[in-house]
Amino acid sequence: MKKLSTYLLEHKFGYLLGFLSMVIAVSLDMVSPQLTRHIIDDVIVGGDLSRLKYLLGGILLVGAGRCVFGYTKEFTFDRIGSFIATDMRKELFAHIQSLSADYFDRTNTGELMSRVKDDIDRIWNAVSYVSMLILEVIFHTAIVLFCMYSLNWKLALIPTLAMLITGSIAILEERRLGDIYEDISEENAALNTVAEENLAGVRTVKAFAREKYEIGKFLSHNNRYYELNMRQSKVFVKYYPYFSLITKLLPLIVLLFGGSLVINGRLTIGSLSAFVEYSMNIVWPMEMLGWLSNDFSSAVGSYRKIRKIYAEKPTITEPEVPKMLPGVQGKVEFKNVSFHKEDGHEILHDISFHVKPGGTIGIMGATGAGKTSIIQLLQRLYDATDGSIYVDDVNIRDMSLKQLRSNISIVMQDVFLFSDTISENVKLGKRNLVDLSTIRGASSCAQASDFIEKLDEQYDTVIGERGVGLSGGQKQRISIARAIAKKNPILVLDDSTSALDMETEYAIQQALLELTDTTKLIIAHRISAVRNADEIIVLENGSIKERGTHESLLAQKGLYYETWQAQYGALGTDGPALKGENFSHKNY
Repeated sequence: MKKLSTYLLEHKFGYLLGFLSMVIAVSLDMVSPQLTRHIIDDVIVGGDLSRLKYLLGGILLVGAGRCVFGYTKEFTFDRIGSFIATDMRKELFAHIQSLSADYFDRTNTGELMSRVKDDIDRIWNAVSYVSMLILEVIFHTAIVLFCMYSLNWKLALIPTLAMLITGSIAILEERRLGDIYEDISEENAALNTVAEENLAGVRTVKAFAREKYEIGKFLSHNNRYYELNMRQSKVFVKYYPYFSLITKLLPLIVLLFGGSLVINGRLTIGSLSAFVEYSMNIVWPMEMLGWLSNDFSSAVGSYRKIRKIYAEKPTITEPEVPKMLPGVQGKVEFKNVSFHKEDGHEILHDISFHVKPGGTIGIMGATGAGKTSIIQLLQRLYDATDGSIYVDDVNIRDMSLKQLRSNISIVMQDVFLFSDTISENVKLGKRNLVDLSTIRGASSCAQASDFIEKLDEQYDTVIGERGVGLSGGQKQRISIARAIAKKNPILVLDDSTSALDMETEYAIQQALLELTDTTKLIIAHRISAVRNADEIIVLENGSIKERGTHESLLAQKGLYYETWQAQYGALGTDGPALKGENFSHKNY
């Protein structure tokens, strides 16, 4: 992550323009009391009416100039803040995208949403509005004090003392607020996570009548968020009266002491009037110290949270000099592959198999046996703890990640569809290379074209968030169409037909058999999905328990045979899924 100072330096000329506009605007503010002094001393007391029109004209010019340069200042700082926030948000999002799968295993989506949106917004506020005001407060205070000391240095000691007191109070306030804002940021992330999960799973909540429980869980985090904000408010309320008291008393004290100087003839009435006006001007910076301390502490807390994300580094990285294959043929080989995660729990142990280009391997096993982990290792979402994985005889650790992943089409077990048209969801990954005819052909292979073409907008139909409005089977078929449309040399099907009826599944299997140039890795619980594979491996507790063809595994009468009996034993030796017969029971 670039340091915040780097972002600021990139816009140094913009900041210079804003600062110069601010200097001019503040300087014009300092002219007004001087004009007032001359009106009182020269015109009212001195009786020189000839100067009045020039003094009044000066007041009008000062007002107009203050408006112009004040607007320029505000616009410039806000524009710079917008640029910096946009760049920071873009770079933060890109960094999050670069992180490996293990980071997302331990990080909530709501937390990341909070960092990308809320925390960046606080920094935006700091580098635009707050930074502008800090500079303005510093310069404003300096020039006001200079004008005061030029009028009467003894009387100027009073506002100087007031500034020192308010500055000390502001420092104490900022220290108290720093830790609170970090807690607020954390709780905001947790609140976002609960809300996002609940809204995404609202149908599940209603199905299990969990509304009351989920409301209670949300209220618990919401109350915690409220309590933290109240702690913040209590700190602010504790110190703000001191700022308010000092700012209210200062003009009065200046007037009293200044009045005695006027009575003693050591100060003119006009100078006293100017001094009182200056004291009113210095009240504003003192009042702002509390607000600025509040906003600054918030931005610092957010910046620390973002820095923590940048401290995370991807565990899966590109090789220094990646091997680029001229064209991926689709040969896949696992050699003595073992895998365990950070907690030390072994998920896969000594897995070895190979698939020739255009070949098919079926992978079966109970839930938790490690089937999906094999696919995740092939994509290099994780790296194998031991052993090696090869594509076209090249170790995937030596390959370009982009080339590796762009040559694998995958139908995930948990189908994810974007809130976009069906066409765009099918084109995902190769938008510029997939035309409508390819989409139609892939949809036909996936047995999706029938229901798509019955929709009013057909392929231009916008799918709801995460596929809302579609059945599980329809979403799976669109996902299968997406994978086929990419025409990649390697196709992975991760339990991709679990929501389909057997008739539709059979039709898809027949279409997949025609993809003779595509290497297929099929993970399934149904034997019908893998029976035609060149080799079938059966996993148990992360190890290969059985392997062979459909016929040889049946002959072994082991786990595969037991699964076969459980699924089709009552229907006879062949089973309906083998014959492709029609069925009355459909899973939609």
